[in-house]
Formats: sequence, structure tokens, C-alpha cells
Amino acid sequence: MASLLQSYFQGFGFDVNIISCGDDAAGQILANPPSVVILDLMLPGQDGLSICRSIREKYSGKILILTATGDDMDQVAALEMGADDFVHKPIQPRVLLARVRMLLRRQDNAPQAKPDAQTSDKVLEFGRLWVNSSLQRCRLGEEVVPLTPSEFSILWALASRAETVLSREQLLQVLSGLEYDGLNRTVDNKIAQLRKKLKDDASRPKGIITVRGKGYLFVPDYW
Repeated sequence: MASLLQSYFQGFGFDVNIISCGDDAAGQILANPPSVVILDLMLPGQDGLSICRSIREKYSGKILILTATGDDMDQVAALEMGADDFVHKPIQPRVLLARVRMLLRRQDNAPQAKPDAQTSDKVLEFGRLWVNSSLQRCRLGEEVVPLTPSEFSILWALASRAETVLSREQLLQVLSGLEYDGLNRTVDNKIAQLRKKLKDDASRPKGIITVRGKGYLFVPDYW
């Protein structure tokens, strides 16, 4: 399957490398980071979720998971480990290509720093929390917070509209441009990860709070 997908993507101008054993994956990905990593959950050696977890804090590109099951727990686990998207098997190459291109567009559309540009609208500070959209970086006090690109996008959307409730549909649009169907748990899982990384009490969150029936709200005074 990997060889077939390699040939298919190369036909559209992609440079594709195959890593056949999970035990070798993390080291090779971090040594020569690609724009997108496509990880199968079932691999010889280390499994896809373990690889995702081991590289996520050091790898800033996109991670797409391939799963053979419709089990929601696999999807939730993948998102919690830092995956940006997932595709079900059997794989339709055109669908996978479209998802990869979508991830690359999101990466290309991330704000880029410009020489001598005014960056005041690219940096937000709330007490101990510092967020820079040009650098795609976040600090809490003196500690750098390792966020995935999708987690950063959610945080920036909320923080840049502090004290305004953003619906799950609005936040899902930030991530993937998809419409919220009432079932997609991607946003909720990303919020849970953000709270954990920003040391916001998951049982009684005060920095990013849930507004029942409406969405999520960023509280600037908390930080």
C-alpha cells in the first residue's frame, strides 16, 4: 500500500519517502522533517500512536493518521496524541490526496513574519501567557508550551477574540474548513489538550471555559 501511495503522490509532484518499520520512524522524521507525516496505526515495531506521541513536541509539521477501524477511541487517542487529521481504510487515494493538500494549505496560510513589519497584532499577552502568531509559539511564564499547529490555531482563535464565545462550528472552520455536524469531537479534544498544556484545571477550567450550548470562551484575566 505504501508503494502504491508513493507512486500516486509522486504523480502529483510530491517527494515521498517510505519508512517501513515503526521502530525507525521517529528518528528519521525528526532528522529530516517532512511537511506531512502519514502514519498507519498498525506498523511492525512501534505503532502509529506511539510514534505520533514521541515526535509531536519536536515536529511542527502535520500528522495524518490512517486507521482501519471506525472505533471512536482510536480517533480520540490520535487527536489527543497531536494528530491533525485521520483517514479510514480502505483508502481512496483521491480522498487522501485532498486531505493532505488541505493540511498543507492550512500550514501555508499560517501567519509568516515579515521584515520590519509591525507585529503588535501578531502577539498577545495575558498575564503569564504569551502567544505569537508569526512564530507560532506560546509561553506560560518562562516555560515554552509545545502546541501542535492545530492546537495553536484554536488557541489563537480564542485568545484573539477574548471574552467572545466561539462556537464549535467556528472553531472547526479554523481547523479544517468543515461544517460542524453535531457529532465531530475534534474541537472538544483539542480544547482538552490545550487546557492540559496550559495548566488549566480540566475539572474546573477557568482560562478556557465551556459555555453550555454555545461553545468556548477565553478568559483573559485568568492568566
